[in-house]
Amino acid sequence: MQLVQADNLESIPQLLAQRADELNQKSFVIDGPITLSYQDTLHQAHAIGAWLISRGCNYGDRIGIWAPNCAQWIVAALGAQLIGGTLVTLNTRYKSSEAAEILNQSGCRWLFCVDTFLGVDYPAQLESQSTPALEDVITLTVHDPNDSFHHCLREGEKLLRTADHAAALAAAEARVSRDTTSDILFTSGTTGRPKGVVTAHQQNLSAFSEFARILGLASTDRYLIINPFFHSFGYKAGWLATLIAGATAYPLALFDVPEVMAQVERNAINVMPGPPTLFRSIIDHPDFDASRLASLQKATTGAAVIPTTLVEDMWQILGLETVITAYGLSETCGLVTMCRQGDTAETIATTSGRAIPDIELAVVDSDNRPVPTGQAGEIVVRGFNVMQGYFNNPQATAETIDPDGWLHTGDIGHLDEDGNLSITDRLKDMYISGGFNCYPAEIEQQLLTHPSIAQAAVVGMPDDRLGEVGAAFLIPQHQTEQALRVTDEELIAWCRTAMANYKVPRKIVWVDNLPLNATGKVMKQELRKRLG
Repeated sequence: MQLVQADNLESIPQLLAQRADELNQKSFVIDGPITLSYQDTLHQAHAIGAWLISRGCNYGDRIGIWAPNCAQWIVAALGAQLIGGTLVTLNTRYKSSEAAEILNQSGCRWLFCVDTFLGVDYPAQLESQSTPALEDVITLTVHDPNDSFHHCLREGEKLLRTADHAAALAAAEARVSRDTTSDILFTSGTTGRPKGVVTAHQQNLSAFSEFARILGLASTDRYLIINPFFHSFGYKAGWLATLIAGATAYPLALFDVPEVMAQVERNAINVMPGPPTLFRSIIDHPDFDASRLASLQKATTGAAVIPTTLVEDMWQILGLETVITAYGLSETCGLVTMCRQGDTAETIATTSGRAIPDIELAVVDSDNRPVPTGQAGEIVVRGFNVMQGYFNNPQATAETIDPDGWLHTGDIGHLDEDGNLSITDRLKDMYISGGFNCYPAEIEQQLLTHPSIAQAAVVGMPDDRLGEVGAAFLIPQHQTEQALRVTDEELIAWCRTAMANYKVPRKIVWVDNLPLNATGKVMKQELRKRLG
C-alpha cells in the first residue's frame, strides 16, 4: 500500500488519523503485553484528548510526560497534541528538583508520570517540590493495561459518547495547524539553566519524513526504540518516524544488552538506531551472540566522535546492511545532516553526511564568516528545521539565532568538497593547552585506535604551566588479559608517536564504565568532578 506522504500533512494528529485510516488494525506499538493498532492508538488519543478538555485544557496548554519508553507515553503525547496541547518531555534521570524546574519553567498544568521506575517513586518525589501551576498528576505503570492512566482513558471514552464532548474534541482538533507548537524539549542544562526548545508540527513532520526516506524506513519494518522518548532521538527519530513510515514500534524502557538481544530475536527486529555507546556496549558484552541479531538490517547513529572501527564492526559483526550516521540537536528538531545509502564506507565512518533537503549548512569563524573547505569552525544551520525559539527566553533565542536566521549550534566541525560534515567537538568541551586548541573528540578518536582501549573520554584539567592538559578516562578491551594491558607510561609514549605533543593526555584513568546520561552520551562534567 502506498501511504500518504507525511510532509504533505499539516500536523501530527492529521498524520495519526491518516495512518489509522490507511492501516487500521495493523500494529503500531507492541510493548510487552500491550499491543496497539493504528486504529487503537487514534481511539485512545481521542479519549485522552477528551479527558484533558474536560479538565479545562486549552489550546497551547503544556502537558508534561515523565516516564520511560512505553505505549502509554505515546498515547499521552498524541492525546495532548491532538487538541493543540504542547508536549513537554522530562528526563527520567531527573531528580525531583530538576523535574520541578522544568514543570515550573514551562507552566505545565498536567503531568503523566510513571509510578515507580528503577526503584524511585516519582510522584512521591515530586510531592516535596513546589509546582503551583500543576493541577493533576496522572500515574502510569509500564506494561500495565490496568493502571490509573487507563482509568483516564475509560473516562475519556465515556465522555466521547456525549455529543457535547465529541463536538468539543472535534473543534479542538480542527484548530491544530502546521504552525501549532507540538513540543518543548529542554536542553540538558550542563552550561546553565535548562532552556526550552519550541518546535511546531509541520517542521517536525518535514524533518522526519526526510529521515524516514533516507534511512529507508518501510511499513514492514519492526523498530526497537531504545533511545529515550524524552529526547528527539527516541521521540522524533523513534516513534514519530515509525508513524510516518507506517511501521511497528517496540519501546524498550531500559537499555540492557541481554534484553535487547532477546527482543531482537523474539520479534525479528530489523531497525535499531542508537548512540555509538549503545552499539559498542552490545558488541563488547560477554553474552553477545551475533546469531541472535540476524534480523537486524538498518541503524543510524551519531555523536561528536564515531570511531571508524565501530562502523566497521556494525557492518561486519552485527551484520547490518544499512548504517547511516547523522547529526542534529534539539534546536533543529533533532536533525540536520545524514549520510545516504550508497555513500562510501569512509564517508559513513568519518562524517555525519550532508544536509537534509531544503536545509542550509555552513561552517563559520568567530566573526561569522564562512571558512574554507576542510577548515574547522562553528557549525551554523538555516532552514525549516530551526526552532521557533527558546520558551519565554527571547535573549537566549537572539544569542543563538542571528539576524540572518542562522542558528549557531555551538558545535565545531568542517565540510568536505561534497558537503559532508565532520563533527570535531563541542565549543564548550574544547580546552587550550599551551596556546593550542585541543578538541577532545579528535584525541578520543586517536586513542580508540589502540588495541587495549575499548572506550575513551577526554577532558581538560588545570595545569600550572600549560593552563590545561588532557585527562583520559579509558575502558580497557575486555578481551585483553590484565598482564598484557598497556601501562600508563607505555600508552603516553604511544600517544607521543600518534598525535601532536600538545594533544597527548598527561593523566590516564582506567575505569570499568563511563558516566552516561539517559541518551547514551558521556557526562563529562562528572569526569571533571572526579579530577577534583
